[in-house]
Amino acid sequence: MDIANPALKLRKRRKTHLIGAGVTAVVLSLLLFVLRLDPALPEVDRAGLWVDTVQRGPMLREVNATGTLVPRESRWLAAATSAQVEQILVLPGAQVQPDTVLMRLSDPEVEDNLRNAQAQVAAAQADVAAKQAELNSQLLDTRAALSRAKSDYASAKVKSEAYAQANLVHAIAQVDYRQQQIVAAQFQSQVEVEQQRVDAFAASMKAQMDAVRARLAQQSSNLALRQHQADALNLKAGIVGVLQEVAVQEGAQVAAGANLARVARPDVLMARLQVPEVEAKDVTLGMPVDVDTHNGKVSGKVERIDPAVRNGSVQVDVRLTDPLPPGARPDLSVDGRILVAKLDDVLSVGRPALARSDSDLGLFRLDPASHVATRMPVRMGAASVDRVEIVHGLKAGDQVILSDTSQWDKYERIRVK
Repeated sequence: MDIANPALKLRKRRKTHLIGAGVTAVVLSLLLFVLRLDPALPEVDRAGLWVDTVQRGPMLREVNATGTLVPRESRWLAAATSAQVEQILVLPGAQVQPDTVLMRLSDPEVEDNLRNAQAQVAAAQADVAAKQAELNSQLLDTRAALSRAKSDYASAKVKSEAYAQANLVHAIAQVDYRQQQIVAAQFQSQVEVEQQRVDAFAASMKAQMDAVRARLAQQSSNLALRQHQADALNLKAGIVGVLQEVAVQEGAQVAAGANLARVARPDVLMARLQVPEVEAKDVTLGMPVDVDTHNGKVSGKVERIDPAVRNGSVQVDVRLTDPLPPGARPDLSVDGRILVAKLDDVLSVGRPALARSDSDLGLFRLDPASHVATRMPVRMGAASVDRVEIVHGLKAGDQVILSDTSQWDKYERIRVK
């Protein structure tokens, strides 16, 4: 017969509670230890990173821009009147002289206007000749009347002088002497009147001739215009150069003022760069520029800055001071680097991805000993094409990861293998 032992049951229960409490304590300790551990650092292959060292010294502040080579001298040739393209004689790329005919146009109205203008000029010339003859005849008549008046006055004057001598010796009656003096005075007055008539007619003759000559000049000007329009039907290059572009096709109907062809001098080129509008504010006339034609580099200077912004960029023309390399031609793509300023004794590093002037950016500074990179807040100063000024946050000799690190934004440290 078994006898119940309450003390034994109590000892077993206590032992079970102690074991449970111990296990719980161990689990809690392990959990606390795990929570206190740092998260595992992401590992990055150094071969895929761009790492640069912060340096102290001079830094060139440059602006990068793309563009093309364009002729310094070029011209668009436009249609003088509405016309039809009959024949294109020269194709793009051909060398042309000022009198080279590029294409022939036709317009019956222009030819008809030219013939009418020629007839009007001929009629105006005939009017001038007829008016000149008519006025010359009238002038001769007035001069003949003046000549007769002078002759009558001379005759009356001689007779009056004779009467004066006879009157002194009382050879004639006093009344005859007085009458002769009156006749002489009348002829003298007639001479003055005829002289005034000749002078007045000469002035009138000039005015009338000026009027008909003005009409002739007007018709001649119209003829010159019509002749120019007719000559323009044979489109000429106008300058020595190369035909760059033909903007029409044979048989096309073009309006007056429409561009037909472009001629340029390919031996004198300049670079036309498109500078981003946010950087164009720092560009001024005369700044030095390095132009890369991808077949050699040439130097130049900024000579013109477009005052307007188009498609987010400002057009900058660069006068090239060095000879262009072989193969340079209009419309060739080029890259330009405009030297804005030279900064002395500054901290600088290669330009990180997404870096801008006067901005803050978090960069990973690499510890060469532990191979761990720690994110550092860095203040940027002036930015150039490939370098940026460091205002604070780094010191000379620091190694910095310049690659795009946006994939590790949630980490403050990374391990570099």
